[in-house]
Amino acid sequence: MSARPFDRIAIIGAGLIGASIARAAAGYHACREIAIFDTDEAVRRSAAELALGTVCESAETAVAGADCVFLCVPSGALGAAARACAPALKAGAILTDVGSVKAAASEQMRAATPERVHLVPGHPIAGTEESGPRAGFARLFTDRWHILTPLEDCRGPDYDAALARLTGFWERLGAKVETMDPERHDRVLAITSHLPHLIAYNIVSTAYDMESVDEGEVVKYSAGGFRDFTRIAASDPVMWRDVFLNNKAAVLEALGRFSEDLAALQRAIRWDDGETLMREFSRARGIRKAIIEAGQDSDATNFGRDSKG
Repeated sequence: MSARPFDRIAIIGAGLIGASIARAAAGYHACREIAIFDTDEAVRRSAAELALGTVCESAETAVAGADCVFLCVPSGALGAAARACAPALKAGAILTDVGSVKAAASEQMRAATPERVHLVPGHPIAGTEESGPRAGFARLFTDRWHILTPLEDCRGPDYDAALARLTGFWERLGAKVETMDPERHDRVLAITSHLPHLIAYNIVSTAYDMESVDEGEVVKYSAGGFRDFTRIAASDPVMWRDVFLNNKAAVLEALGRFSEDLAALQRAIRWDDGETLMREFSRARGIRKAIIEAGQDSDATNFGRDSKG
């Protein structure tokens, strides 16, 4: 096995992603030492009980001497987290994050990052609806994309070497790494992740608000499609609030296009336009097939039921 990408890493925020990084880094020997800090005392206790790493009582203590620091906090808290770490970051350290928004997040972190540190924002396209340190598992990133958004105006001496080390770390964890500019990342994720979550939250809320449907009926007669929406809508509300507020322009652009396309389907239903419905449904089915062929999902039938369902 090749040499470890890092000697010591620090993880700020021990939720699902932070805990999974800790478990994967230890399991795949991607570093020698892991330091962890979370602002929530209960989360710190859980991280200690789970033996995720050395649990520290401050961000500065956790990042002291770290080769790479992972900010695993909601997008709206990245600036504050970077400021808390900044005084103790060693020269040549890498500062990265795991947020779903990159342009706004990059600016927040850039404002707080000392020049002696390499800032390389990132985003693992992986996760579940679960949250908290107990939800973390080592294989979360296996065969998933990890997008790095290096900042051109931050490229100083050794920046490319730092980028290569961070890439090697994520590959060690089983991820497939790609780079793109922050703005493009936010446009892509607005349609592939952010908008679907917004729709899921809205559909679940609408179902409960419909006067003609009792809340008990919504639960009792939930079909597979609705159950999938409830799974997505069970995601951390704080994280998703921050995503939408920090990726406002891209989300509103995607939402506008979606609203236009939805209106077209509405008209097709109203006017019994089966040809339009068949064309759009067939195109959507083709996209599903492409996702399976790309290895981003399996073709196993899953309507939210276990083997006894």
